[in-house]
Amino acid sequence: MVAHSKEELVTVMTKEYAKLEKLIGDIDEKLALTPHPEDDITIKDTIAHRVHWNDLFFGWYADGLAGRPVHVPTKGYKWNQLKEYNAKVREETADQSWDEAKAKLFEAHARLAKFIDERDDKQLYGPRKYDWQGKYPLGRWAESTGPSHYRSAAKYIRQIKKALAD
Repeated sequence: MVAHSKEELVTVMTKEYAKLEKLIGDIDEKLALTPHPEDDITIKDTIAHRVHWNDLFFGWYADGLAGRPVHVPTKGYKWNQLKEYNAKVREETADQSWDEAKAKLFEAHARLAKFIDERDDKQLYGPRKYDWQGKYPLGRWAESTGPSHYRSAAKYIRQIKKALAD
């Protein structure tokens, strides 16, 4: 279900973050740094990736506010190049510890929650203000940055845990 109001967005974000937090709460560093046998991606990589995309959202928003060009998904990459871009993100966060990745996730979630809290329904779901938003309201972009990414991270982490348990 896609949120259509601030209230719905807060509800789905709270729910999906709680699920993700519970899922990663008992994962130790050894498991978090063990690569998935099929794609070599770790649980830590998955969390660091979500934090990175949160940062991208805030970059898009800041550039839009300042009237600067906004590069979505990011400068030098198109949506069909995400596999290559995500590999670059994994390289950039390779030295990050599991505890650091979890702390950054907590900070990113708090930042997004504050951002949403400081805006009303019109700002989040009214007419789009910036070209970079395409056809989606700001709230939908925030949802894809937070709850949707939390949900996909949880799904992938469960897949990794299952693959490693087999």
